[in-house]
Amino acid sequence: MTEEIREKKKEKTEAELLKEKLLINTESGAKTLAKDEIDKADEFCKGYVEFLDNAKTERDAVEYTLKAAIAAGFTEYDKEKSYKPGDRVYVNNRGRALMLCIMGKEGTKNGIRLGIAHIDSPRLDLKPNPLYESNDLALFKTHYYGGIKKYQWPTVPLALHGVVALKDGTVVKVRIGDEESEPCFVVTDLLPHLAVDQMSKAMTKAFNGELLNVLIGSRPFRTDDESESVKLNIMNILYEKYGFTEADFVSAELTMVPAGKARDVGFDRSMIGAYGHDDKVCAYPAVMAAFDTAVPEKTVISVLTDREEIGSDGATGMKSTYMADFIADLAKADGMELRHVMARTSCLSADVNAAFDPTYASAYESANACFINNGAVITKYTGSGGKYSTSDATAEFVAKIRRILDDKKVLWQTGELGKVDGGGGGTIAKFVANLNADVVDLGVPVLCMHAPFEIVSKIDVYETYRALYEFYNA
Repeated sequence: MTEEIREKKKEKTEAELLKEKLLINTESGAKTLAKDEIDKADEFCKGYVEFLDNAKTERDAVEYTLKAAIAAGFTEYDKEKSYKPGDRVYVNNRGRALMLCIMGKEGTKNGIRLGIAHIDSPRLDLKPNPLYESNDLALFKTHYYGGIKKYQWPTVPLALHGVVALKDGTVVKVRIGDEESEPCFVVTDLLPHLAVDQMSKAMTKAFNGELLNVLIGSRPFRTDDESESVKLNIMNILYEKYGFTEADFVSAELTMVPAGKARDVGFDRSMIGAYGHDDKVCAYPAVMAAFDTAVPEKTVISVLTDREEIGSDGATGMKSTYMADFIADLAKADGMELRHVMARTSCLSADVNAAFDPTYASAYESANACFINNGAVITKYTGSGGKYSTSDATAEFVAKIRRILDDKKVLWQTGELGKVDGGGGGTIAKFVANLNADVVDLGVPVLCMHAPFEIVSKIDVYETYRALYEFYNA
């Protein structure tokens, strides 16, 4: 090939130039990233894996994050104190929700930059009177929390996490089952040889909530004829280790979560498999974006909230006034009113979306799906049945976020949650929008969402962090 022909080959045709100008670039994702960017993603996710392993419940997440926040210079907020730009404060709501705030140069007069993620995940909560014995086996009765496929939970090794509050005010922390040296627990299932009737039923009928009983022991306290001796033996073990009795279960928050630690997935180690990605995979980037923000123009708040998986009700959920009350205190210190601050506030509702799964391609509309390794996903609206129960971000605000991400070369994509009428879901975005703030969902695509073992891309986790950081510092 002559030099002249080579030069002509380098020249782009009119159609190629027009395509670059007018159409979406489909050559995106990991293939566009330099090796050093991929290395940064891998390094960032080492911290995320440690966070995951220590934050399986919302209480775990708050405890772990609070220790790191104090080490990073955050102090407890005092509404009687005056703060200057760059000061860092936190608000701990009942040990189940946490706000990290960095005071901005403009204070609150031009609004606040919010990044909100939830730290609760689907699980099996113990009932108020959970412990029982049947046919010489001791079990816990559970009430599942959040949207789960019940058939996924039997035969999965489980760990017990939570607290028991005693009448004298003592709060006992319980955590057992995650370490290999510790016992684990399990929901049993029927062997296939005897499951002809079970396997002929619809999934919703074959596995109902009352069957999610957790096996916790089988040895009696002693060999005499005392009834419920296996139950007595288990209760004695719990009393000796933690100091509570059966009556104390009623004032406990105890939950069964999948045991074990996060793992790299794939020969290339490009993905992370673990319990609780939804939505701790967005919570960690929101925390780190706050940690890495020095003196922003606008005041920045990262909110780790609770109860999203069951509708955001309760004192620690986003239907509560705790975030608005905190912002009202900040506004008052600046001589502002809450309503004026919220009208100028911008929020990234940091929540996940369903990554396209080629095995179940019929559940997605591929032109409007998000994909593993294509970066953070902007979800303009969620909801179901005709956008029911969603805030639907304005065109102007989405354009603003696009500009911030593109200017900083953050890898991002957009996507819906599956096909129209295929199901649906929601996030906390609508509750923030109801305070008259601009908000759009941005987060990480997830495979196997709400399963005991979910999967995310390391690149997508890192790009979500970058998106939140650039949003905070724009």
